[in-house]
Amino acid sequence: MKCQCSSSSNSSSGVDEKSVFSLTSSSKYEDYLGEKTKGDLNVKVEHLEAFGIDSQATIKGPMEEVARVEAEEAEDLLRDLGIPTPFLSRQSPRDIFCSRTLHLQSISAIGYDMDYTLIHYNVIAWEGRAYDYCMENLKKVGFPVDGLAFDPDLVIRGLVIDKEKGNLVKADRFAYVKRAMHGTKMLSNRAVSEMYGRELVDLRKESRWEFLNTLFSVSEAVAYMQMVDRLDDGTIAAQLGPLDYEGLYKAVGRALIRAHVEGQLKSEIMSKPELFVTPDPELPLALLDQKEAGKKLLLITNSDYHYTDKMMQHSFNRFLPNDMGWRDLFDIMVVSARKPEFFQLSHPMYEVVTREGLMRPCFKAKTGGLYSGGSAQMVENSLNIHGDEVLYVGDHIYTDVSQSKVHLRWRTALICRELEEEFSALIHSRGHRASLVELINQKEVVGDLFNQLRLASQRRTKGRPAQTLAATNLDDQELSESMQKLLIVMQRLDQKIAPMLEADGELFNKRYADIYTSRVSNFLHYTPFMYFRSQEQTLAHDSYSY
Repeated sequence: MKCQCSSSSNSSSGVDEKSVFSLTSSSKYEDYLGEKTKGDLNVKVEHLEAFGIDSQATIKGPMEEVARVEAEEAEDLLRDLGIPTPFLSRQSPRDIFCSRTLHLQSISAIGYDMDYTLIHYNVIAWEGRAYDYCMENLKKVGFPVDGLAFDPDLVIRGLVIDKEKGNLVKADRFAYVKRAMHGTKMLSNRAVSEMYGRELVDLRKESRWEFLNTLFSVSEAVAYMQMVDRLDDGTIAAQLGPLDYEGLYKAVGRALIRAHVEGQLKSEIMSKPELFVTPDPELPLALLDQKEAGKKLLLITNSDYHYTDKMMQHSFNRFLPNDMGWRDLFDIMVVSARKPEFFQLSHPMYEVVTREGLMRPCFKAKTGGLYSGGSAQMVENSLNIHGDEVLYVGDHIYTDVSQSKVHLRWRTALICRELEEEFSALIHSRGHRASLVELINQKEVVGDLFNQLRLASQRRTKGRPAQTLAATNLDDQELSESMQKLLIVMQRLDQKIAPMLEADGELFNKRYADIYTSRVSNFLHYTPFMYFRSQEQTLAHDSYSY
């Protein structure tokens, strides 16, 4: 199938949407999934009639048949244009995954965090230098750090530090501890069970639990787990005071904060951004598509003005067309936002009025303005947009995703770069998982037979028949030998299943946002009008209806 477009349609001016279509301007209308239809295009009947087209007769035949033909032709045309269909795109690690249905067309504004969202850092380089500064500061006050080095494989985002016990733990979806490491040593399943039992990880108890929900947590966690080893082996000098694991965590935190407060780390990054920033040429173009589609773009970052300007210039300006600068992309930019308080409270707002960072107080944001502080409510009022008209994109599960959703009802997108490795791991482990499922199914069948024979034996001791005539007719020796054999088979299956199941569990991660993806530039592979539909959630018995 070839695209039947006229020459005028292929010109740079594009289709005049206003003359051909009407636009749903109100957000009060909802579609069959309950999503707002604001921004949807509608056919203008008068436009069709002006060309002598009967709007009622345009589509003939049963709707199901018309839809099937149109879908087939659409797939052919997408293939001719070199564009993957939505079904094919779902097989990619660069996909956007949907937890809750989201219609981008109804979104009026898209806000972005900067660090690890619009800008992805080389984690080993960035966190490695943060670790170095942390260790230097610890050494200055007397901590033994000689022989220690940054180990990026020791800690991943999503784990939790137990400051009371000096452990790094992995909790399941119900908040029970499944795996744990004390210092840098992995604990056995029995040790974990004895230590935690049915205790829950309660992140509201911040004095004990520290959730590693951003990649900036990696350097601190690595330093802390290594220093736990030093505390346990008694090499930390007594003159540093009677330290417990919680006090040790505070000492490591203070050492890392000094590196940030004194500006050592960010000064080094600003002087050589090419060593720390991983460029993404597609990302600025994805934002340009969104802006040209009528979305108001917001930058909301906790980083200060000078650092933000330097990083954004380095990461954006060279990839934008027509001498555009990064500031030309955004309707409102907020630095030093103080998230999560930015979403919860109202702080004074200052406008950045010079390239050197000179500021003056202000009370209302204007389009194209760059501001320091303020609040999300000020931004909403300035743009006259509220609640679920805004999509906020960030990498921090609590500061970016949770708080903007809870306090403002903004829609949310989580950036999780680890998804690309996780997706690849899932693809490569398909054979492993198939073998695991097969073994589990085998154990289920063997186990069911064993349980039936066990029940037959139980009934026999009471002089009652088994469930079936065949089981009743088994003699005692047959029954006993069969049960022994099945028990040995199940034990051997357990020995194979346990390590495979443990390895498979490493691939699981829980998501909280409406949508989540590995990087912002993945939006480039979708249109700014994309309708993300969440997968149908079913109960166990529902599977039998397919």
